[in-house]
Amino acid sequence: MVDARGYSCPMPVVMVQKEVSRSAPDQLEVLVDDRCAVENISRFAGHSGYAVEIREVADDEFSLLLTKLP
Repeated sequence: MVDARGYSCPMPVVMVQKEVSRSAPDQLEVLVDDRCAVENISRFAGHSGYAVEIREVADDEFSLLLTKLP
């Protein structure tokens, strides 16, 4: 899991990029509290072969589930 709450872009994307490069997970949960980060991480995930499921878990707090595409 990557907890990027409290960070503004581009840090959340950088954190996700590092985790994907380090461990190439089949699934990765990412927590963010910035709508811009949701968009940028979703874009990165799509370009990196991951599907993204976005859930709003609280006001302006989101959980993104990245799942590696076959």
